[in-house]
Amino acid sequence: MIIKYNPKLKELARELRRNATKSEVCLWQKLKLDQIHGYDFHRQKPIDEYIVEFFCNKLRLAIEVDGYSHQLEEIWEKDAVKTNRLNELGIHVLRFSDTQVLRDMDNVLRAIEEYIFMFEASENTPPSIPPS
Repeated sequence: MIIKYNPKLKELARELRRNATKSEVCLWQKLKLDQIHGYDFHRQKPIDEYIVEFFCNKLRLAIEVDGYSHQLEEIWEKDAVKTNRLNELGIHVLRFSDTQVLRDMDNVLRAIEEYIFMFEASENTPPSIPPS
C-alpha cells in the first residue's frame, strides 16, 4: 500500500536521521537489515503529516521512542493525536520510552515480536489490538 506524506517533511526526516538519540540508534541496530523476522524497517519515515521513528510497511507498524519530554501533557496530547491519525490510516503504533529501549531491550524486542506473531497469525492483516 502506498502511504502518502507531506513532501515538506522529507528534509526534516533526513535531519532526524542524522541527529538520532542514543535510544533510537540502539533500537535501529536491532531493526535494520531485516533482522526482526525478515521484516524491512525504515527510520524517520514521513507518513501523512507526521514522521515516525521506525516503520514497517508490510506490518503496518510504526514504532515510536519517547524521551523525557513526552511525559509533558502538551506533548502527550500531540502524541495521542498522532497515534489516532496513524490508526485511522491502518497503522498500529508501539511506543517505548528511551529508558525501556536503553535498559530493557529484550522486552522491547519481545513486544515487537509479539505484534509480528499476531500479524502473521491473522494472515498478514494488522491485528486489532489497542495502541501502546
